[in-house]
Amino acid sequence: MNAAVKRLDVICIGRVAVDLYAQQVGARLEDVASFAKYLGGSSGNVAWGTAIQGLKSAMLARVGDEHNGRFIRETLENAGVNTDYLITDPTRLTALVMLGIKDQDTFPLIFYRDNCADMALSPDDIDETWIASSRALAVTGTHLSHPQTRAAVLKALEYAGRHGLRRALDIDYRPVLWGLTSPGDGETRYIESGEVTRQLQEVLHHFDLIVGTEEEFHIAGGSTDTLTALKKVREVSNATLVCKRGPMGCVVIEGNVPDDWSQIPLQQGVRVEVLNVLGAGDAFMSGLLRGWLNDEGWEQACRYANACGALVVSRHGCAPAMPTRAELDDYLSRAESVPRPDLDARLNHLHRVTSRQRRFDELCIFAFDHRKQLVEMAQQTGRDESCIPPLKRLLLQAAQDAATEAGLEQRSGILADSTFGQGALNAITGQGWWIGRPIELPGSRPLRLEHGDIGSQLRSWPLEHIVKCLVFYHPHDSAELRQRQDELLLDVWHACNQSGHELLLEVILPADATDRRECHYPAMLEHFYRLGIQPDWWKLPPLASVTWDKVSELIVREDPWCRGILLLGLDAEPEVLRAGFREAARHPAIKGFAVGRTIFGQPSRRWMAGELNDDELIDEVKQNYLRLIGYWREARRG
Repeated sequence: MNAAVKRLDVICIGRVAVDLYAQQVGARLEDVASFAKYLGGSSGNVAWGTAIQGLKSAMLARVGDEHNGRFIRETLENAGVNTDYLITDPTRLTALVMLGIKDQDTFPLIFYRDNCADMALSPDDIDETWIASSRALAVTGTHLSHPQTRAAVLKALEYAGRHGLRRALDIDYRPVLWGLTSPGDGETRYIESGEVTRQLQEVLHHFDLIVGTEEEFHIAGGSTDTLTALKKVREVSNATLVCKRGPMGCVVIEGNVPDDWSQIPLQQGVRVEVLNVLGAGDAFMSGLLRGWLNDEGWEQACRYANACGALVVSRHGCAPAMPTRAELDDYLSRAESVPRPDLDARLNHLHRVTSRQRRFDELCIFAFDHRKQLVEMAQQTGRDESCIPPLKRLLLQAAQDAATEAGLEQRSGILADSTFGQGALNAITGQGWWIGRPIELPGSRPLRLEHGDIGSQLRSWPLEHIVKCLVFYHPHDSAELRQRQDELLLDVWHACNQSGHELLLEVILPADATDRRECHYPAMLEHFYRLGIQPDWWKLPPLASVTWDKVSELIVREDPWCRGILLLGLDAEPEVLRAGFREAARHPAIKGFAVGRTIFGQPSRRWMAGELNDDELIDEVKQNYLRLIGYWREARRG
């Protein structure tokens, strides 16, 4: 198969696991109280890292037939990794690793790999046709430590050699996984072992590229003198050797190994403050493979590799800390001026927005996050507030029925609150819908949050839930009022950055303002951008097309990665919204609508008054929702 038409760039074979990362930095692992869950395992990380660097990567491994296995599969697929041969093992559990960050030199970790799924990979799992569909095979050394996985790797290498694939090895030496330490000692990175050296040297001739730290080459070469070890590796392999030398950078040796380091050009690294070295090697390998497989030369490949490693050591986690292609290129354009990547606003924003896992090019959102209005409606109809939660479950059912009938697929969404709508939120979470949740105290001006500190709130939110914050704002407000609202919005923005949740900022001119001209909306958005707030979404009222031009130009200039704008309804009549849709629909920044009372207002009042039963309510709300979906599609077509 010609390399030009191969559908994959690299197949990664080796460890894939769930990482549980301690969230309390500086604590002993014994004292850690909570963990963040990430994709892990050296090969899983490299598959992820190469995918977000723009390569067509694939994962060859096994995962359990359980929640963690599905998490790994979905995480890889969301990054664009091919999982055709990520095999679901029916009898074993997915591998697990617990990790901590005590200080810059202490990173306790425990591997839970006894009879785990990825160590059950067998030669029968290796398909020659699939291997031949790739340009390269990337192996991590752990799978050479067990007879069965070793046989699987050797079979894959045989097929790779037969079909002209490039073959790369990351030595990835973990003494505990070779049985050289106690099971709880995952932290030790080097123990001398003649048996491990022998087993590695038996297979090194298969590879075109071998990558490792100095200690990893010590075990591969059987000497604690790095140059001597490299020479021993050269005796059994003609591969290009890339030796990582910590913060100094790395060296590339294509021919004979010189007798002195001064004879080997150093590909310099980038100096950053280290938070966590775990995963840096996998990031290094991902960047190196990008340059190597794109034939960009070793100097450029090492620039990618060193920079990827530098970014990961400054962050929490392995795979989620890895840079995307856009982020890495931005960093390399100005790396010398960014000693603390974790504190660089532009880089952090790029990492946030270019690593999003889902795209929403169009959205028709049913908003029933209303609280104050429904409480008033219940009081007016003589009902208790306890009727509101079941009402919201019925509204969700109407939304689902309408989405199915309209064929919305990945373009459906809801806005629902946790005060009365937690049941609806629980029911729809995990179904692929766009889900927004309000945090503001209804009607508050100055802005206040309904449930207190935003950071505490977000700790319990599913990551797929989008933070929606409504602020009543006017550029002519008093300086004191503007300052109070700005400070709270900045807190919300920073909390979303910290937690990883997306932010929808809804901006409405106060109803009692004497000056409610449309021209204030571009000015207000520009003000928020000047504060440093870059929402993933904006929610704005219908405006004239000329005003939308100004808003769109502003967003493209200030944050081209913004997800877009959603139109709000404010209980407007359907025909009024229809006209607003026509004004908005030609502007690419506007992705759709998020409308509520126009859809549910009158049916809900009649249901509370006993004039509609549950089925009748669902049907009326569904028809109202379908009408607006039709109006939006009509406007888009026009």
